[in-house]
Amino acid sequence: MQELTLFQTLSERHSVRKYEPGVAISKEELHELLQYAALAPSSWNLQHWRFLVIDEQQKKEELLPITYNQRQVVDSAVTVAILGDLEANKEAEGIYGAAVEKGFMPEHVKATLVGQINKAYSGDTTFPRDEAFLNGSLAAMQLMLAAKAKGYDTCPMGGFDKEKFVQVFKVPNRYVPVMLLTIGKAATPAHQSARKPIEDMIISNTF
Repeated sequence: MQELTLFQTLSERHSVRKYEPGVAISKEELHELLQYAALAPSSWNLQHWRFLVIDEQQKKEELLPITYNQRQVVDSAVTVAILGDLEANKEAEGIYGAAVEKGFMPEHVKATLVGQINKAYSGDTTFPRDEAFLNGSLAAMQLMLAAKAKGYDTCPMGGFDKEKFVQVFKVPNRYVPVMLLTIGKAATPAHQSARKPIEDMIISNTF
C-alpha cells in the first residue's frame, strides 16, 4: 500500500460514513496509527488523550444504539473513542521526572512546572475540561491524518449519548469522551462538501 504525501493526505481526507464491512486492521497497524496520534502536541506535554479501541463485534453492537444507530460504528473496522483526561496534572510528576532523568531539564525547572500545572488544575473551573477537549482533539486530528496516509478512511463523531457511553463502556470519572472516530475502508466515496473561500476566514491582526 503506497502511503500518501502530507499534502495529499490533507486534501484527500474526508469524513466517510459508509464502510466496507469485514475489513480488518491488524493490531500492529492500529498500534502504529495510535503511536502517530500520540505524537500530537499537548499543553505542558501532559498527553491528555486515552484511546478506547472498540473492535469486537459484540461491543460494536452495544455501541450502535448509543450512536443513535449510525451503522458506521458496526461496519467500520474499528471505532476509537478519544477520551480526555480531566486530571492530567497527575501525570506531570512522572513526565517531568523522566525529562530530568534524561537530562532534558534541571530539577528546579521541573518543580516550577509541576507547581504551575497543579495550580492551574485547582479550584472549581472549566479549565480541566477545556484542556481535555482541546488536547484530545489534537490527537484525534492526528489520528485521522495518519489513517488517511495509510489508506484508511475516517469519520469523527460527536453525535452520541455520552452519558450512556460512559456507563456502558465503564469509563472512569477521570476521563471524558471527546469524540468517537471510525476507521475503515470507504464503501462509497465521501459526500462532497462546499467550503468557504479562505479569504472569508482570515482576519489580519484584529477585527
